[in-house]
Amino acid sequence: MVSSRSVFRRKPVAQIATEHEGELSRSLGLWQLTAIGVGGIIGAGIFALAGAVANESAGPAVLVSFLIAGIASAAAALSYAEFAGLIPKAGSAYTYGYAVLGEIVGWFIGWDLLLEYTAIVAVVAIGISGYFGFLVQQLGLTLPAWSLGAPGTGPGHVVDLFAAVLCLLIAALLNLGIRAAARFETFVVAIKVAVVLLVVVVGFFHINTANYTPFFPFGVGGAITGAATVFFAVFGYDAMSTAAEESRDAQRHMPKAIIYSLLISMVLYVLACLVLTGMQNYRDIDPESGFSSAFAAVGLSGLASVIAVGAIVGILTVMFTFMLGVTRVWFSMSRDGLLPAWFARLHPVRRVPTRVTWIVGVASALIAGFLPIKEAAELTNIGILLAFVVVCVAVIVLRYRQPDLPRTFRTPWMPVVPAVGVLFSVWLITFLSPVTWLRFAVWFLIGLVVYFAYSKRHSVLE
Repeated sequence: MVSSRSVFRRKPVAQIATEHEGELSRSLGLWQLTAIGVGGIIGAGIFALAGAVANESAGPAVLVSFLIAGIASAAAALSYAEFAGLIPKAGSAYTYGYAVLGEIVGWFIGWDLLLEYTAIVAVVAIGISGYFGFLVQQLGLTLPAWSLGAPGTGPGHVVDLFAAVLCLLIAALLNLGIRAAARFETFVVAIKVAVVLLVVVVGFFHINTANYTPFFPFGVGGAITGAATVFFAVFGYDAMSTAAEESRDAQRHMPKAIIYSLLISMVLYVLACLVLTGMQNYRDIDPESGFSSAFAAVGLSGLASVIAVGAIVGILTVMFTFMLGVTRVWFSMSRDGLLPAWFARLHPVRRVPTRVTWIVGVASALIAGFLPIKEAAELTNIGILLAFVVVCVAVIVLRYRQPDLPRTFRTPWMPVVPAVGVLFSVWLITFLSPVTWLRFAVWFLIGLVVYFAYSKRHSVLE
Protein backbone atom coordinates (compact mmCIF):
# COMPACT_ATOMS: atom_id res chain seq x y z
CA MET A 1 0.00 0.00 0.00
CA VAL A 2 1.50 3.33 -1.07
CA SER A 3 1.02 6.17 1.36
CA SER A 4 -0.12 9.52 0.07
CA ARG A 5 2.75 11.06 2.00
CA SER A 6 5.38 9.26 -0.10
CA VAL A 7 3.55 9.87 -3.37
CA PHE A 8 3.14 13.58 -2.67
CA ARG A 9 6.56 14.17 -1.11
CA ARG A 10 7.98 17.52 -2.18
CA LYS A 11 11.50 18.64 -2.97
CA PRO A 12 12.16 21.86 -0.98
CA VAL A 13 12.57 24.99 -3.09
CA ALA A 14 15.79 25.93 -1.30
CA GLN A 15 17.26 22.51 -2.04
CA ILE A 16 16.40 22.69 -5.74
CA ALA A 17 17.91 26.16 -6.04
CA THR A 18 21.30 25.04 -4.74
CA GLU A 19 21.74 21.42 -5.89
CA HIS A 20 23.53 20.23 -9.04
CA GLU A 21 25.21 23.60 -9.57
CA GLY A 22 27.85 23.45 -12.30
CA GLU A 23 26.59 20.31 -14.05
CA LEU A 24 25.21 22.16 -17.06
CA SER A 25 27.15 25.01 -18.65
CA ARG A 26 25.80 28.49 -17.80
CA SER A 27 26.30 30.29 -21.13
CA LEU A 28 23.02 32.05 -22.03
CA GLY A 29 22.35 35.78 -21.65
CA LEU A 30 19.03 37.67 -21.69
CA TRP A 31 18.76 38.15 -25.45
CA GLN A 32 19.85 34.62 -26.22
CA LEU A 33 17.10 33.37 -23.90
CA THR A 34 14.60 35.73 -25.50
CA ALA A 35 15.65 34.50 -28.94
CA ILE A 36 15.10 30.91 -27.85
CA GLY A 37 11.64 31.90 -26.58
CA VAL A 38 10.73 33.77 -29.76
CA GLY A 39 12.19 30.90 -31.74
CA GLY A 40 9.85 28.49 -29.98
CA ILE A 41 6.74 30.65 -30.30
CA ILE A 42 6.97 32.08 -33.81
CA GLY A 43 7.12 29.56 -36.57
CA ALA A 44 4.57 26.79 -36.68
CA GLY A 45 1.75 29.18 -35.85
CA ILE A 46 2.50 31.59 -38.69
CA PHE A 47 4.05 29.39 -41.32
CA ALA A 48 2.22 26.09 -40.79
CA LEU A 49 -0.91 26.31 -38.59
CA ALA A 50 -2.35 29.75 -39.42
CA GLY A 51 -3.26 28.66 -42.95
CA ALA A 52 -4.65 25.30 -41.87
CA VAL A 53 -6.85 26.76 -39.10
CA ALA A 54 -8.09 29.59 -41.33
CA ASN A 55 -8.98 27.14 -44.09
CA GLU A 56 -10.56 24.41 -41.99
CA SER A 57 -11.79 25.83 -38.67
CA ALA A 58 -11.96 29.61 -38.27
CA GLY A 59 -11.68 31.56 -41.54
CA PRO A 60 -10.57 35.17 -40.96
CA ALA A 61 -11.37 34.63 -37.27
CA VAL A 62 -8.07 32.75 -37.01
CA LEU A 63 -6.97 36.11 -35.60
CA VAL A 64 -9.44 35.58 -32.72
CA SER A 65 -8.11 32.05 -32.29
CA PHE A 66 -4.62 33.40 -31.72
CA LEU A 67 -5.86 36.12 -29.37
CA ILE A 68 -7.77 33.62 -27.21
CA ALA A 69 -4.77 31.34 -27.08
CA GLY A 70 -2.52 34.32 -26.37
CA ILE A 71 -4.60 35.52 -23.39
CA ALA A 72 -4.54 32.07 -21.84
CA SER A 73 -0.85 31.80 -22.55
CA ALA A 74 -0.07 35.24 -21.05
CA ALA A 75 -1.75 34.34 -17.77
CA ALA A 76 0.35 31.21 -17.55
CA ALA A 77 3.49 33.05 -18.75
CA LEU A 78 3.36 35.37 -15.75
CA SER A 79 3.18 32.32 -13.47
CA TYR A 80 6.12 30.72 -15.26
CA ALA A 81 8.05 33.98 -14.89
CA GLU A 82 7.68 33.91 -11.10
CA PHE A 83 8.88 30.32 -10.89
CA ALA A 84 11.74 30.86 -13.36
CA GLY A 85 13.18 33.56 -11.12
CA LEU A 86 12.58 31.54 -7.97
CA ILE A 87 13.76 28.09 -9.13
CA PRO A 88 16.36 28.63 -11.89
CA LYS A 89 16.77 24.94 -12.71
CA ALA A 90 16.19 22.62 -15.66
CA GLY A 91 12.80 20.96 -15.90
CA SER A 92 10.32 23.86 -16.02
CA ALA A 93 6.76 22.72 -15.15
CA TYR A 94 8.04 19.32 -14.00
CA THR A 95 10.39 20.92 -11.47
CA TYR A 96 7.82 23.49 -10.30
CA GLY A 97 5.13 20.85 -9.83
CA TYR A 98 7.55 18.58 -7.96
CA ALA A 99 8.54 21.39 -5.58
CA VAL A 100 5.03 22.59 -4.73
CA LEU A 101 2.42 19.90 -5.43
CA GLY A 102 4.40 16.73 -4.91
CA GLU A 103 6.37 14.06 -6.72
CA ILE A 104 3.46 12.29 -8.42
CA VAL A 105 2.19 15.58 -9.88
CA GLY A 106 5.67 16.53 -11.07
CA TRP A 107 6.12 13.07 -12.54
CA PHE A 108 2.97 13.16 -14.63
CA ILE A 109 3.66 16.64 -15.95
CA GLY A 110 7.19 15.62 -16.87
CA TRP A 111 5.93 12.37 -18.41
CA ASP A 112 3.37 14.27 -20.48
CA LEU A 113 5.93 16.81 -21.65
CA LEU A 114 8.22 14.05 -22.91
CA LEU A 115 5.52 13.05 -25.41
CA GLU A 116 4.13 16.51 -26.12
CA TYR A 117 7.43 18.25 -26.82
CA THR A 118 8.67 15.38 -28.98
CA ALA A 119 5.44 15.44 -30.98
CA ILE A 120 5.70 19.22 -31.42
CA VAL A 121 9.18 18.81 -32.89
CA ALA A 122 7.70 16.31 -35.37
CA VAL A 123 4.67 18.49 -36.24
CA VAL A 124 6.90 21.45 -36.95
CA ALA A 125 9.20 19.32 -39.09
CA ILE A 126 6.20 18.22 -41.17
CA GLY A 127 5.17 21.87 -41.52
CA ILE A 128 8.62 22.77 -42.79
CA SER A 129 8.44 19.88 -45.22
CA GLY A 130 5.29 21.38 -46.75
CA TYR A 131 7.16 24.60 -47.51
CA PHE A 132 10.11 22.58 -48.83
CA GLY A 133 7.76 20.82 -51.26
CA PHE A 134 6.38 24.18 -52.39
CA LEU A 135 9.90 25.52 -52.95
CA VAL A 136 10.93 22.46 -54.94
CA GLN A 137 7.91 22.89 -57.22
CA GLN A 138 8.72 26.56 -57.74
CA LEU A 139 12.22 25.58 -58.85
CA GLY A 140 10.80 23.10 -61.35
CA LEU A 141 12.32 20.08 -59.62
CA THR A 142 10.71 16.70 -59.09
CA LEU A 143 11.39 14.53 -56.07
CA PRO A 144 10.46 10.84 -55.84
CA ALA A 145 6.89 10.44 -54.63
CA TRP A 146 7.86 7.96 -51.90
CA SER A 147 9.89 10.64 -50.08
CA LEU A 148 7.26 13.41 -50.06
CA GLY A 149 4.99 12.43 -47.18
CA ALA A 150 3.73 9.92 -44.65
CA PRO A 151 1.70 6.93 -45.83
CA GLY A 152 -1.82 7.97 -46.80
CA THR A 153 -1.00 11.63 -47.44
CA GLY A 154 -0.67 11.27 -51.19
CA PRO A 155 -0.21 8.78 -54.04
CA GLY A 156 2.93 6.73 -53.58
CA HIS A 157 3.95 8.42 -50.33
CA VAL A 158 5.98 6.22 -47.98
CA VAL A 159 7.89 8.59 -45.70
CA ASP A 160 8.30 12.34 -45.18
CA LEU A 161 12.04 12.09 -45.65
CA PHE A 162 12.81 15.81 -45.37
CA ALA A 163 10.95 16.11 -42.04
CA ALA A 164 12.66 13.05 -40.57
CA VAL A 165 16.14 14.23 -41.58
CA LEU A 166 15.47 17.67 -40.07
CA CYS A 167 14.75 16.12 -36.67
CA LEU A 168 18.08 14.32 -36.74
CA LEU A 169 19.92 17.50 -37.79
CA ILE A 170 18.46 19.47 -34.86
CA ALA A 171 19.58 16.70 -32.49
CA ALA A 172 23.08 16.96 -33.95
CA LEU A 173 23.04 20.76 -33.48
CA LEU A 174 22.01 20.50 -29.82
CA ASN A 175 24.78 18.03 -29.20
CA LEU A 176 27.38 20.62 -30.24
CA GLY A 177 26.89 22.34 -26.87
CA ILE A 178 24.49 25.01 -25.64
CA ARG A 179 26.74 27.98 -26.46
CA ALA A 180 27.26 27.07 -30.12
CA ALA A 181 23.65 25.98 -30.53
CA ALA A 182 22.31 29.21 -28.97
CA ARG A 183 24.42 31.34 -31.30
CA PHE A 184 22.92 29.53 -34.28
CA GLU A 185 19.43 29.91 -32.80
CA THR A 186 19.84 33.67 -32.26
CA PHE A 187 21.07 34.19 -35.82
CA VAL A 188 18.22 32.19 -37.36
CA VAL A 189 15.59 33.90 -35.18
CA ALA A 190 16.77 37.24 -36.58
CA ILE A 191 16.26 35.91 -40.10
CA LYS A 192 12.81 34.60 -39.17
CA VAL A 193 11.62 37.88 -37.68
CA ALA A 194 12.88 39.71 -40.78
CA VAL A 195 10.88 37.34 -43.01
CA VAL A 196 7.71 37.84 -40.94
CA LEU A 197 8.11 41.62 -41.15
CA LEU A 198 8.64 41.32 -44.92
CA VAL A 199 5.43 39.29 -45.19
CA VAL A 200 3.48 41.87 -43.17
CA VAL A 201 4.80 44.95 -44.96
CA VAL A 202 4.49 43.63 -48.53
CA GLY A 203 1.27 41.74 -47.87
CA PHE A 204 -0.39 44.84 -46.45
CA PHE A 205 -0.49 46.37 -49.94
CA HIS A 206 -2.32 43.33 -51.33
CA ILE A 207 -5.11 43.07 -48.78
CA ASN A 208 -8.64 42.82 -50.15
CA THR A 209 -10.98 43.69 -47.26
CA ALA A 210 -13.77 41.67 -48.89
CA ASN A 211 -11.87 38.56 -47.82
CA TYR A 212 -12.65 39.38 -44.19
CA THR A 213 -16.36 38.73 -44.84
CA PRO A 214 -17.76 36.58 -43.34
CA PHE A 215 -15.41 36.97 -40.42
CA PHE A 216 -16.78 33.91 -38.57
CA PRO A 217 -17.66 31.49 -41.41
CA PHE A 218 -17.52 28.53 -39.04
CA GLY A 219 -19.17 30.38 -36.17
CA VAL A 220 -17.63 31.56 -32.91
CA GLY A 221 -17.18 27.91 -31.98
CA GLY A 222 -14.86 27.48 -34.95
CA ALA A 223 -12.61 30.28 -33.68
CA ILE A 224 -12.53 28.67 -30.22
CA THR A 225 -11.73 25.27 -31.69
CA GLY A 226 -9.00 26.98 -33.67
CA ALA A 227 -7.61 28.43 -30.43
CA ALA A 228 -7.23 24.95 -28.99
CA THR A 229 -5.44 23.88 -32.18
CA VAL A 230 -2.99 26.82 -32.36
CA PHE A 231 -2.35 26.91 -28.63
CA PHE A 232 0.96 25.08 -28.87
CA ALA A 233 2.15 27.86 -31.20
CA VAL A 234 2.04 30.43 -28.37
CA PHE A 235 3.88 28.75 -25.53
CA GLY A 236 7.47 28.30 -26.65
CA TYR A 237 8.55 30.26 -23.58
CA ASP A 238 7.72 27.27 -21.38
CA ALA A 239 10.17 25.08 -23.31
CA MET A 240 12.69 27.92 -23.12
CA SER A 241 12.31 27.99 -19.32
CA THR A 242 13.75 24.47 -19.18
CA ALA A 243 17.10 26.10 -20.04
CA ALA A 244 17.15 28.12 -16.79
CA GLU A 245 20.09 26.11 -15.49
CA GLU A 246 22.09 27.17 -18.55
CA SER A 247 21.47 30.90 -18.05
CA ARG A 248 24.25 33.12 -16.70
CA ASP A 249 21.83 35.03 -14.44
CA ALA A 250 18.63 33.02 -14.49
CA GLN A 251 16.93 34.71 -11.55
CA ARG A 252 16.96 38.10 -13.28
CA HIS A 253 16.95 37.13 -16.95
CA MET A 254 14.45 34.24 -17.16
CA PRO A 255 11.32 36.23 -16.11
CA LYS A 256 12.19 39.03 -18.55
CA ALA A 257 12.91 36.61 -21.40
CA ILE A 258 9.56 34.85 -20.91
CA ILE A 259 7.58 38.09 -21.02
CA TYR A 260 9.58 39.69 -23.85
CA SER A 261 9.34 36.62 -26.08
CA LEU A 262 5.55 36.33 -25.70
CA LEU A 263 4.93 40.04 -26.32
CA ILE A 264 7.09 40.14 -29.46
CA SER A 265 5.51 36.99 -30.81
CA MET A 266 1.87 37.96 -30.24
CA VAL A 267 2.29 41.30 -32.05
CA LEU A 268 3.75 39.49 -35.07
CA TYR A 269 1.04 36.81 -34.98
CA VAL A 270 -1.78 39.34 -35.07
CA LEU A 271 -0.24 41.26 -37.96
CA ALA A 272 0.51 38.10 -39.94
CA CYS A 273 -3.02 36.71 -39.53
CA LEU A 274 -4.53 39.99 -40.75
CA VAL A 275 -2.34 39.88 -43.85
CA LEU A 276 -2.89 36.20 -44.65
CA THR A 277 -6.69 36.26 -44.48
CA GLY A 278 -6.80 39.67 -46.18
CA MET A 279 -4.72 38.58 -49.17
CA GLN A 280 -6.66 35.42 -49.95
CA ASN A 281 -10.12 34.05 -49.25
CA TYR A 282 -9.94 31.54 -46.44
CA ARG A 283 -11.31 28.79 -48.73
CA ASP A 284 -8.32 29.18 -51.04
CA ILE A 285 -5.56 29.28 -48.41
CA ASP A 286 -3.16 26.36 -48.70
CA PRO A 287 -3.23 24.54 -45.32
CA GLU A 288 0.43 23.54 -45.60
CA SER A 289 2.17 26.58 -47.11
CA GLY A 290 -0.33 29.39 -46.57
CA PHE A 291 1.80 32.48 -47.05
CA SER A 292 3.77 31.21 -50.00
CA SER A 293 0.59 30.23 -51.86
CA ALA A 294 -1.07 33.55 -50.94
CA PHE A 295 1.79 35.57 -52.41
CA ALA A 296 1.89 33.36 -55.49
CA ALA A 297 -1.85 33.98 -55.94
CA VAL A 298 -1.30 37.76 -56.17
CA GLY A 299 1.50 37.40 -58.71
CA LEU A 300 4.47 37.57 -56.33
CA SER A 301 5.91 34.11 -57.01
CA GLY A 302 9.49 35.31 -56.49
CA LEU A 303 8.66 36.61 -53.04
CA ALA A 304 6.72 33.41 -52.37
CA SER A 305 9.94 31.45 -52.86
CA VAL A 306 11.78 33.80 -50.48
CA ILE A 307 9.05 33.24 -47.90
CA ALA A 308 9.30 29.48 -48.36
CA VAL A 309 13.05 29.61 -47.72
CA GLY A 310 12.50 31.90 -44.72
CA ALA A 311 9.85 29.54 -43.38
CA ILE A 312 12.11 26.53 -43.69
CA VAL A 313 14.97 28.33 -41.94
CA GLY A 314 12.75 30.07 -39.39
CA ILE A 315 10.71 27.10 -38.24
CA LEU A 316 13.94 25.29 -37.47
CA THR A 317 14.11 27.45 -34.35
CA VAL A 318 10.83 26.00 -33.07
CA MET A 319 12.24 22.52 -33.42
CA PHE A 320 15.38 23.67 -31.62
CA THR A 321 13.47 25.16 -28.67
CA PHE A 322 11.18 22.19 -28.09
CA MET A 323 13.87 19.58 -28.57
CA LEU A 324 15.95 21.56 -26.07
CA GLY A 325 12.92 21.51 -23.75
CA VAL A 326 12.22 17.78 -23.90
CA THR A 327 15.86 16.83 -23.42
CA ARG A 328 16.18 19.07 -20.34
CA VAL A 329 12.95 17.72 -18.81
CA TRP A 330 14.14 14.15 -19.43
CA PHE A 331 17.57 14.99 -18.03
CA SER A 332 16.04 16.54 -14.92
CA MET A 333 13.71 13.58 -14.29
CA SER A 334 16.61 11.15 -14.67
CA ARG A 335 18.80 13.21 -12.35
CA ASP A 336 16.02 13.02 -9.74
CA GLY A 337 15.93 9.22 -10.06
CA LEU A 338 12.45 9.06 -11.61
CA LEU A 339 13.97 7.69 -14.81
CA PRO A 340 17.23 5.71 -15.10
CA ALA A 341 20.34 7.75 -14.30
CA TRP A 342 21.88 6.48 -17.56
CA PHE A 343 19.86 9.15 -19.38
CA ALA A 344 21.30 11.96 -17.25
CA ARG A 345 24.90 11.39 -18.30
CA LEU A 346 26.45 14.55 -19.74
CA HIS A 347 29.07 14.82 -22.47
CA PRO A 348 32.38 15.34 -20.61
CA VAL A 349 33.37 18.37 -22.69
CA ARG A 350 30.21 19.94 -24.11
CA ARG A 351 28.16 19.36 -20.90
CA VAL A 352 24.95 18.41 -22.71
CA PRO A 353 22.75 15.28 -22.24
CA THR A 354 23.86 13.61 -25.46
CA ARG A 355 22.05 10.31 -24.95
CA VAL A 356 18.55 11.69 -24.48
CA THR A 357 19.10 14.21 -27.27
CA TRP A 358 19.74 11.46 -29.80
CA ILE A 359 16.83 9.37 -28.49
CA VAL A 360 14.46 12.33 -28.90
CA GLY A 361 15.92 13.07 -32.33
CA VAL A 362 15.22 9.54 -33.55
CA ALA A 363 11.74 9.40 -31.95
CA SER A 364 10.65 12.72 -33.45
CA ALA A 365 12.07 11.65 -36.82
CA LEU A 366 9.92 8.51 -36.78
CA ILE A 367 6.78 10.48 -35.90
CA ALA A 368 7.52 13.13 -38.54
CA GLY A 369 8.34 10.57 -41.19
CA PHE A 370 5.39 8.26 -40.80
CA LEU A 371 2.43 10.20 -39.34
CA PRO A 372 0.32 12.83 -41.19
CA ILE A 373 0.51 16.30 -39.63
CA LYS A 374 -3.03 16.15 -38.23
CA GLU A 375 -2.41 12.85 -36.41
CA ALA A 376 0.94 14.06 -35.11
CA ALA A 377 -0.67 17.31 -33.89
CA GLU A 378 -3.24 15.30 -31.93
CA LEU A 379 -0.40 14.08 -29.72
CA THR A 380 0.16 17.67 -28.59
CA ASN A 381 -1.72 20.30 -26.59
CA ILE A 382 -3.51 18.44 -23.80
CA GLY A 383 -0.36 17.77 -21.78
CA ILE A 384 0.84 21.34 -22.29
CA LEU A 385 -2.51 22.69 -21.13
CA LEU A 386 -2.35 20.48 -18.04
CA ALA A 387 1.18 21.74 -17.39
CA PHE A 388 -0.18 25.28 -17.50
CA VAL A 389 -2.87 24.32 -14.98
CA VAL A 390 -0.27 22.82 -12.64
CA VAL A 391 2.06 25.83 -12.85
CA CYS A 392 -0.76 28.33 -12.30
CA VAL A 393 -2.12 26.39 -9.31
CA ALA A 394 1.38 25.88 -7.91
CA VAL A 395 2.26 29.58 -8.03
CA ILE A 396 -0.86 30.37 -5.97
CA VAL A 397 -0.16 27.60 -3.45
CA LEU A 398 3.49 28.58 -2.99
CA ARG A 399 2.68 32.28 -2.68
CA TYR A 400 0.45 31.50 0.31
CA ARG A 401 2.54 28.65 1.70
CA GLN A 402 5.88 30.49 1.57
CA PRO A 403 5.18 34.18 0.96
CA ASP A 404 8.64 35.31 2.10
CA LEU A 405 10.70 33.38 -0.45
CA PRO A 406 13.02 35.74 -2.40
CA ARG A 407 11.19 36.23 -5.70
CA THR A 408 12.86 38.28 -8.45
CA PHE A 409 9.49 38.51 -10.23
CA ARG A 410 6.02 38.35 -8.71
CA THR A 411 2.96 37.42 -10.75
CA PRO A 412 0.66 40.49 -10.61
CA TRP A 413 -2.93 40.53 -9.38
CA MET A 414 -2.55 37.33 -7.39
CA PRO A 415 -4.52 35.04 -7.47
CA VAL A 416 -6.63 36.40 -10.35
CA VAL A 417 -4.03 36.09 -13.13
CA PRO A 418 -3.06 32.45 -12.48
CA ALA A 419 -6.74 31.61 -11.93
CA VAL A 420 -7.48 32.99 -15.40
CA GLY A 421 -4.68 30.79 -16.73
CA VAL A 422 -6.28 27.74 -15.10
CA LEU A 423 -9.78 28.54 -16.42
CA PHE A 424 -8.62 29.26 -19.97
CA SER A 425 -6.51 26.10 -20.07
CA VAL A 426 -9.32 23.87 -18.78
CA TRP A 427 -11.73 25.56 -21.20
CA LEU A 428 -9.46 24.89 -24.17
CA ILE A 429 -8.98 21.27 -23.08
CA THR A 430 -12.72 20.69 -23.51
CA PHE A 431 -12.42 21.52 -27.22
CA LEU A 432 -9.81 18.89 -27.95
CA SER A 433 -10.86 15.85 -29.95
CA PRO A 434 -11.79 12.46 -28.43
CA VAL A 435 -8.77 10.96 -30.20
CA THR A 436 -6.51 13.37 -28.30
CA TRP A 437 -8.12 12.34 -25.02
CA LEU A 438 -7.74 8.65 -25.86
CA ARG A 439 -4.05 8.95 -26.69
CA PHE A 440 -3.47 11.03 -23.59
CA ALA A 441 -5.24 8.38 -21.44
CA VAL A 442 -3.06 5.63 -22.88
CA TRP A 443 0.13 7.63 -22.25
CA PHE A 444 -1.13 8.48 -18.73
CA LEU A 445 -1.71 4.79 -17.89
CA ILE A 446 1.74 3.86 -19.20
CA GLY A 447 3.18 6.60 -17.00
CA LEU A 448 1.26 5.28 -14.01
CA VAL A 449 2.82 1.85 -14.45
CA VAL A 450 6.32 3.29 -14.90
CA TYR A 451 6.01 5.50 -11.82
CA PHE A 452 4.93 2.76 -9.41
CA ALA A 453 7.13 0.06 -10.98
CA TYR A 454 10.31 2.14 -11.13
CA SER A 455 10.23 5.86 -10.37
CA LYS A 456 8.82 5.87 -6.84
CA ARG A 457 11.35 3.28 -5.65
CA HIS A 458 14.35 4.95 -7.30
CA SER A 459 13.60 8.59 -6.46
CA VAL A 460 16.56 10.34 -4.84
CA LEU A 461 14.12 12.22 -2.60
CA GLU A 462 13.67 10.34 0.66
